[in-house]
Amino acid sequence: MKSEDPILAAWEETLARKGDAPAIFNTTGDLLRTFSGIEEHAHAVEATIEQALAAKGRSPKPYNAGAIQIGNHQDWPSLFLVNLRRRNVFLPIDESIPKEQADAAFSVAAKSGITDWGDQPPTLFKLTSGTTATPRLVRFRSEQLLADCNQICDTMGISDVDLNFGVIPISHSYGFSNLLTPLIVRGVPMVVSNDRTPRAILVDLARTGATVFPGMPVFYQAFCEMDDIPAVPKLRLCISAGAPLSATVAKNFFEKFKQPIHSFYGASECGGICYDRDGTTFEDGFVGEPMKDVDVEIVDPVATSSQIRVRSAAVGDGYFPETDEEKLSGGLFVPDDLLEQSGSGFKIVGRISDVINVAGKKVNPAEVEAHLLRFGGVRQAVVFGRPAAVGALRNEEVAACVVASPHIRESALLRFCRTALSAWQVPKQIFIMDAIPTNERGKISRRDLARRFSTTGESSPLRRLGS
Repeated sequence: MKSEDPILAAWEETLARKGDAPAIFNTTGDLLRTFSGIEEHAHAVEATIEQALAAKGRSPKPYNAGAIQIGNHQDWPSLFLVNLRRRNVFLPIDESIPKEQADAAFSVAAKSGITDWGDQPPTLFKLTSGTTATPRLVRFRSEQLLADCNQICDTMGISDVDLNFGVIPISHSYGFSNLLTPLIVRGVPMVVSNDRTPRAILVDLARTGATVFPGMPVFYQAFCEMDDIPAVPKLRLCISAGAPLSATVAKNFFEKFKQPIHSFYGASECGGICYDRDGTTFEDGFVGEPMKDVDVEIVDPVATSSQIRVRSAAVGDGYFPETDEEKLSGGLFVPDDLLEQSGSGFKIVGRISDVINVAGKKVNPAEVEAHLLRFGGVRQAVVFGRPAAVGALRNEEVAACVVASPHIRESALLRFCRTALSAWQVPKQIFIMDAIPTNERGKISRRDLARRFSTTGESSPLRRLGS
């Protein structure tokens, strides 16, 4: 009998079609799971759960939270299927999140078991950042996860003849929708990797013969700076998401690898939004046109840049435990990003919460970041506003963190900024670091950087090269 859950129904079709075909490989090319092996492992896990419940004299209850906090591992598909069959609400948690924060997220998700969901119970919670210390979750039904998977595969042209290279975290929305659900729904096999060293990624791409690489700008930047690169003849599709892609990186990569990078713009709340189908526009922050079956509406059509309204079958049902219906409800999501129309597509130029107020003049961090990335040897740049020093005539000042080659000094970067930026856009201070710190979800937070590098005299434990 066909499952009522659309993800499970799609899996049954995948399993019937693929059977003992390879599903998951490690980075040396060894087979870890066939599609049949995924199903067998799921049944084994279910049997273990049933035995544990029976030993305690308990019966299973629907809508309990089922959390998973592991790296990229061959057990992901099986564990997701188990949760779907048991009607648990699946909560992926990144392995880098500290125990205290993971426990807090799970305690929020656990309220699902005592919530009246009516006829729309969730099957997945995505952990997203909120404005308070309380974890905020986005709730999804299987219908929405299926829609996101179909939109991604159809727009990007990904099929079961491809081999996905999975180094982005499966626990994040990007990895979940580009790696896990395509395997279950469309039968797209994948390589699982936990080594995010750029050279190791390139070597493993070559060794495994992966055809699709969902990556991030920082990877492509590092690839461009390498010598003695391995040939990757089977790699046909390079995707970049997680942060805006600079034109310099896109162009350098194209020239070095003869391969375009396709920018992908999405959000935890709604899945994929836009995709650069061509990959050769070479414009800072360009993310292309709306994806298949996704409607994008500009909130303020008169403004130079504006928020957008996203409508699609993949948009989540809402936040949990506290809702925000103006931002996310009824198949509509309004991201905080500021977008600009560029030709037939869009480019990201900032976020409404990121604009820095310097004595009444508004500074868009994306513009300053784009300029810093034009300086040779700068691999990553994040610009943020922080409270100005006591007694200053401005309420905020501009600061920046960059990852750059060892020989680069702050004084050279400041001179470079003064040559092309307005005086109020030039950073007061530039911190040169080995790595820009991320939050518990693996994302860079300007708010956290502003606190870390405040003007109160607090020092950072990370390296800073003086001028």
